[in-house]
Amino acid sequence: MSLIQLVVVLVVLGVLLWAINAYIPMDATIKKIVNVVIILVAVLYILSAFGILGSMSGLRVG
Repeated sequence: MSLIQLVVVLVVLGVLLWAINAYIPMDATIKKIVNVVIILVAVLYILSAFGILGSMSGLRVG
């Protein structure tokens, strides 16, 4: 993965987070949970991209 792809993904996640916070009306508690989940996904993605976390292709949910 190139650095440009990583930056593009982070910009898209940032715009998505901003759009959710600015335009979607919801309770403050739910908004905080959504923010934490998106930030957690971004951190895991960055760690995986730099090879610190390892490959996330083996992860299985459910």
